[in-house]
Amino acid sequence: MAKNIEPKLRKIGDYLKLEEDTVFTIPEYQRPYSWGTDHCDKLWQDIENFIASDNKDPYFFGTIIINCQDNDTKFGLIDGQQRTTTFLLLLKALLVRINVAIGKTENDEDAEGLNRGLRARRRKIMEILYKAEAEDIPDKPDIRIDADICSGTTLLVNNSINEHYKSELSTILQSVDYVEAESRVVKIPRKQKDNRYTNFFRNFKFFYEKVNDLSESGVNKMAKALTDSCEVIEIKSWQVEQAITMFNSLNSDGLPLYDADIISAQLYAEAEKQGMVERFKVLWKELLDTIEELKENGIATIDSILMQQMYYVRASKKETVSDTGSINVTTPGLRRYFTEINKDLLNHPIELCEGMINLSKIWLKVSSYPIAQVLFKFNENTKLFLASFFYRFKEEDITEEKVRTVLECVLRLFTIMEVVDIGYSSSNFKTFLFGEEVKFADAAIGVDEIKSDFDKHISDKWDRDTIKAAIMDYDKHMLVYLNEFLFAKEHGLEFSIGAKYDIEHIMPYSGKNLSEIRKDAGIESEEEFRSIVNKLGNKILLEEKINRSIGNEWFRTKVSTKLGNKTGYIDSVYPIASVLVSDYRDVNKPYWKKEDISVATEKAAERIVEYIFNS
Repeated sequence: MAKNIEPKLRKIGDYLKLEEDTVFTIPEYQRPYSWGTDHCDKLWQDIENFIASDNKDPYFFGTIIINCQDNDTKFGLIDGQQRTTTFLLLLKALLVRINVAIGKTENDEDAEGLNRGLRARRRKIMEILYKAEAEDIPDKPDIRIDADICSGTTLLVNNSINEHYKSELSTILQSVDYVEAESRVVKIPRKQKDNRYTNFFRNFKFFYEKVNDLSESGVNKMAKALTDSCEVIEIKSWQVEQAITMFNSLNSDGLPLYDADIISAQLYAEAEKQGMVERFKVLWKELLDTIEELKENGIATIDSILMQQMYYVRASKKETVSDTGSINVTTPGLRRYFTEINKDLLNHPIELCEGMINLSKIWLKVSSYPIAQVLFKFNENTKLFLASFFYRFKEEDITEEKVRTVLECVLRLFTIMEVVDIGYSSSNFKTFLFGEEVKFADAAIGVDEIKSDFDKHISDKWDRDTIKAAIMDYDKHMLVYLNEFLFAKEHGLEFSIGAKYDIEHIMPYSGKNLSEIRKDAGIESEEEFRSIVNKLGNKILLEEKINRSIGNEWFRTKVSTKLGNKTGYIDSVYPIASVLVSDYRDVNKPYWKKEDISVATEKAAERIVEYIFNS
């Protein structure tokens, strides 16, 4: 008889600690490990903020769904691959740093308690990562014994047919320190700097650099918080179909908006106490209706609007700036802020609702602006800061002209964040933005002063040539939207991202005609093809259905036939596609060669760099 499903709330340290004969597995159909340093940065921030908040309740990292197989010796990760892998990389980075910290504190009598804590953290992490017995783990690092312990255990087996670097996680975990790991991991040919590493090592490197910035006490707190104070709901199933059904159900229905429920209940109670409950109900319904429209377009939820309200209040009251002018970037939890730190906000339910309705309607209006559509493709944190600026306006008074300068400032900064190796939590981004947000919220400060701050910050912190080189090497999608937007401005064309679009590779990256198309493009090898096919100059926006129909067509077909025929770019609303048509449609047998991609990439990089540095 099949077992029932088994849900259990577990500390991350307990969830990751497996029996000797048990391993996590990644099923064949799963996607590859795709989390980048932006995801790691968010995870790091969450734990940092949790520690700073001194909250006694555990921090929740979501639900993990496991399909149990082979007498419960294989735990197939139906939902939780990305988080589980990332937790392991973070634990390894913490272990490397703890080993150093123990050496610094072992002979310090004043740090005896800290040293005991560090040894306990070291033992716990090694028990997790290597299934080692506590008595076999020396109190202080011993490179020979540690190497033996590290080398013998596999914790996660990756069976995904989509993962090209199946052994990379084990390589990192089985290395005794950072130097050994860096020497052993995969280096991707023809890539520069951190781009030559896989996501596994890039994320491990990110965490390694983060933990190295912590004090000995800080690393002890971080390790203890992760293993003992962070939790997941582990749901085990013994039928794969059942596990997948649960995964689909949880991801389609979502989890309750718990913070919003608590806050709205307290606002309702206060409105009732003040005799304004009917007015409150009307306003709260208007707010939720407006937010539902924002949700459909992926712009905001009730929680994100409440978070923006919190950011605005903190900025307007200058709660983030100390008397000495230093910036405090620690952010309290949403519920804690409204119900403990600034309870007075809940004493004004009508005013609070009216303010959030106004903000939500501003977002609806702003979302139609092309520059905002591009900005929405970048980091979600952009909205937290822009909301504080929007609170200057009534919805009926807002225009694109009034907000364009600040939108451009934020877009320029987050474009840099997209191409450099440091994340949002860096002082160059987060600290700077928290400082500027105080000015965003102050209607007495003009946009010229804000723009001047951004201009100076960007020119002081980054070098134009370095940023251009990073854009030339860029192979993701985010900058495609910005390039289209700037190209449209350059050529005086209309631009809107629209609802249904796709990223089109002018020279296809797959398809039955690929070998012939490569020859047309003057490309000699598959390695050379891979190095250029995803460059910025080879990507444009195109209508969704058309893009899927012409993915493996020749360039000459694309520029000489119509969208209606589902074979070409003619009549596309997107600017680069339309200009390619006008430039090539009358050319006899036009080709799109590697030189064309190089030229287009160079132009795109220069266009974006000029925008960033306000040339």
